[in-house]
This record gives sequence, structure tokens and C-alpha cells, in this order.
Amino acid sequence: MRLRLELDARLSAALSELVGHEAPAIVRVSSLPKFGDYKADGVMGLAKREKKNPHELAAALAAKADVAEICLPPETAGPGFVNLRLSDEFLARQLAVTARDERLGVDLVEAPRTVVVDYSSPNVAKPLHVGHLRSTILGDALLRVLRFVGHRGIGDNHVGDWGTQFGLLIVGYRRWSNERALVEHPSDELERIYRLANDAAKQDPAVAEEARAELARLQSGDAENHALWQSFSDASRREVQGTYEKLGVLLTENDWRGESKYHDLLAPLVDDLLARGIAREDEGAVLIYFDEADGPELAGKPFMVRKSDGAFNYAITDLATIQFRIREFGADEMIYAVDKRQSLHFQQLFAAARKLGWDRKYAHIGFGTILGADGRPIKTREGGAVRLADLLTEAVERAQKIIEEKNPDLAPDERARVAEMVGIGAVKYADLSQNRNSDYRFDWDKLLAFDGNTAPYLQYAHARIRSIFRKAERPDWRLAADAALAVEHEAERALAVMLLRFADVVHEVLDDYLPNLLTDHLFNLAQTFNAFYRDCPVLSSTGVALDTRLALCDLTARQIKLGLSLLGIEAPERM
Repeated sequence: MRLRLELDARLSAALSELVGHEAPAIVRVSSLPKFGDYKADGVMGLAKREKKNPHELAAALAAKADVAEICLPPETAGPGFVNLRLSDEFLARQLAVTARDERLGVDLVEAPRTVVVDYSSPNVAKPLHVGHLRSTILGDALLRVLRFVGHRGIGDNHVGDWGTQFGLLIVGYRRWSNERALVEHPSDELERIYRLANDAAKQDPAVAEEARAELARLQSGDAENHALWQSFSDASRREVQGTYEKLGVLLTENDWRGESKYHDLLAPLVDDLLARGIAREDEGAVLIYFDEADGPELAGKPFMVRKSDGAFNYAITDLATIQFRIREFGADEMIYAVDKRQSLHFQQLFAAARKLGWDRKYAHIGFGTILGADGRPIKTREGGAVRLADLLTEAVERAQKIIEEKNPDLAPDERARVAEMVGIGAVKYADLSQNRNSDYRFDWDKLLAFDGNTAPYLQYAHARIRSIFRKAERPDWRLAADAALAVEHEAERALAVMLLRFADVVHEVLDDYLPNLLTDHLFNLAQTFNAFYRDCPVLSSTGVALDTRLALCDLTARQIKLGLSLLGIEAPERM
């Protein structure tokens, strides 16, 4: 049950009836629990517009709202707030319903959409580096939440596997390749021979011309060059997929759709743009022009879809990709998890798509930069990009040392598995717990800490709760179908209120594509549980109190585990 949404619907209906037209009550979680669990903020602004007394309108809303089976009688406060406090009877009933629900109260959407999530997007012949981290785990988390609430979520890895660099790679391969290195470390070897070829092309026009000729042969379908291109792509794919598996993301080889897939669509699409007057030629280039009607931020900023030399670029490839996703998947929505510095490109892309009649929901999910301790983009000591595989290896090694210190009694195999969960989870959570629009500093000590808003803190909270059931020799405990609960202690009440917010939070993640809303909830939940566990003995309780407190423990552990899983993070049973 989406409790905040339900209260908002009921109060909005009452408020609309009072003023004679649609009027949102704007129900939010209360920031001051002493005044209630939820509050309606919409009265003040509405009263001003309607030229009504906000106190009187708030009192009328409090009297009219149909919330008796959920809340105590609503109260008014301040210049027009309506405060709502959930009744203990409702909390007990809803807690029991949620405890018996495998989805923990998170309902499925009524109108599922087909949503394509474009994320990660590495380049062939280059290793994944730390710059790919935010796109990869942000897109993955959103895809998980989309699927969990009932949408048809499709992951799409828009790989850079086509373009000028492949002429240089073919030349470099024929001159300098090491076959053994290509098998053992494909990205390293491909990057090495590309740099050699690129440097040679800069110094020798003949090499540059040779590379252009090889690229032309490739793009015209030459079998030998195509076979080389395919071998480069396959080698890169295997290496990247290994990193994905270690990172625990959903992308598979079936989601690998490179730019090459859309090559044959480009020329016909440019012709269509020209024929319909959406684009026009200017000194040999083909551009789409925007005016004020397309948005003031786009006016006077043309979108080039073909260069003056006849070459195609990212703009037309991205348009062809949208065309493909609509035709192939029936996409209703497309989400792009890409660095926020690309915002203009996506504004132009979405505007161009709408000119073509492709009216869909489009969203650029921009994000900031991962910074080092010095506040600058994170780099290796040599000044190069940090490889993602190396970062993950270091995370697991650091976690292994911490786990060994905290629980030396864990069996070696289990210790290694827990270290993997903790290390990888810490890296992912440190990123997802930030507002995606912000830059953040990568700090090993903070992200692996067992206190504060970190994955290890939540993973430990989960393991600690599971130990309660092991201690009681009831590891698989679930609330009986005929058990009645009673919320009596204030700490029980606070935890129950927090648990019942989960369904709203999961859905709200997708409103503005902010996974940090979920991390904030999980952290607050764990803190609220700690206060409950301190003040309310569990295993020494009896009767209804025992069932209630076991249900609160069980739901908290399951909610932490499910919440972390929606972020792509595992929760160990022991730590």
C-alpha cells in the first residue's frame, strides 16, 4: 500500500470538493514527528489563490477528510497545515498485512510501460574505467526498480563499436599486434596498438590515408576487415562482461547493441529529414535547426546530423537508435544515464525526435563526477583513468581485511564471499547514496565504514537482525496467518511508521530517477530499528508483544535486503 499516495488522494478529493475544482492537498512525510506522521501543505497556497482564510480552509479539510480508518482525527496547525497521525490500530493491521506480503507492500503499477534504459556504453578497444561507474550502476538500479514495480524494463548497452578509430585499429593490428596479449588482455592490447597507429598517422600522412582506406573497406562490407572488427568487438565484450558480472549488474551480451547495428539506418534517415524539411543542407553539412517554439535553450543551436564530408555522427546514430527502439521494442519511454555535461546534446536529440513525430517520454539522467581526495576527477598515480576492474578488486581486498578483523571465526569461503558483497556493495552504495546531480569525493575509509550511511552499515544491520532469529532457533520465522499484532511502545510505533513508507519510496525513486531516496530510507530505517531494539526486548517478550516485535524485526531485515537488492547490492546473513 502506498500510504502517502492514499492519504494524498483522500485529502485532495476532500479539498477539491470544498473549493469546487481540482485541488491537490500535497501530502508529505512530516519533518517533525511530534506534530504527526504526515502533513498536507496544499492549503496555504490554495487559500491565497481562492482568497480564503487558510485556517478556516484547513479546519474544513480536517473535518471533511475521509481518513478515519487510517488516522486519528486530523489536526490543524500554523498558517494552514493539516497534520495526520496514523492510528495504532491501523499500524498493527497494516504491519500484519505487509509482513505476510512477499513484496512488502510495494504494489505493481496499473499501467505498465515499455522503458528502455541506455546505460554504461563503453567503447570497443578501451577498458571500462571509473568514469563508467556512475552510468553503469545508476542505470542498473533504475532498471531493477522499473522491473520490480511492473514495467517492461529493457537494458540497452549502446556500445561505441563503429567509427574512425577502427581504420586505425586495423592498421595497428597488422603492424604491431601481439596475439597472446590480445587473448589475455584484449583492451590493453587494442588500446596499445590504437595509440601506436594514431601517433603514426599524426606523423605520416600515408598512415592516415591507409587508415581511412581500411575504414572505407570495413564500412563497404569487406570480409577481411569485417572479421577483424568482429574479433575486436568480441574480445572487448568478453572482458567487459567479466567486469559486469563482478559488479553485479543486469547487462548481458543480449543487451550489447553497438552503434554498428544502426549503420544501415543512417542514410535513409538523413534523406527523410531532408525530404520532410526537418533538416537542411548548409555548406555540405546537414543540420536540424530549432526556434523558440522548440525551447529558448535550443534556439539558434543547430543539431548536425551529417558532416560536410558526408560522414555520419553521434546525432544521427542516436536518432536512428530511437527509431529502432520504437520499431523493435515498442518503447514508451527512453532513459539515458549519461554524464550531465551532455545535457545539450540530449535536449537537441529529444526535440529532433519529436519533430519526426516520435512522441515518447524521454529522460536524460545526468550525473556528476567522481572526485579524488584532492577534489579533482579521480586518477591513478600516473595520471591515467582508474580502471573499474582494478577499483573493484581493491574494494574486495580492503573489505576482506575488515571482515577478518571483525569476525575471524567465519569460514574462509564464507569470509571471501562476504568480502565480495561488502566491497562491491560499498562502492555501489557510496555512489547511489549521492544525489546523482552532484559530484562526490571517493573515500575508501568512509565508504567501507560500519557506521554512517554506508552499505556495510546496512549489511551489518541485516546480519544482526537475522542473528536474532538464529539465536531463537527460528531462522525461517514468518508471521502466522491468524496472529494479531499490537503496536503499543513508542519505539514500536516509530519503526512501524518507517516500514510502511517503503512502498511510496520505491515508486518515488522513478519520479525524478533518484536512487538516493531509497538509500536515505534504508539508512533511516536501520537507525530507527536500532532505537527500537535498544528499548524493546524481543526474545524475552511473550504473546502478542513477541509476535509484534518479531514481525518488526523480520520486516526490517527483509526490507533492508529487498531495498539493497533494488540497488544491485547483496545482504549477507552473517558478517
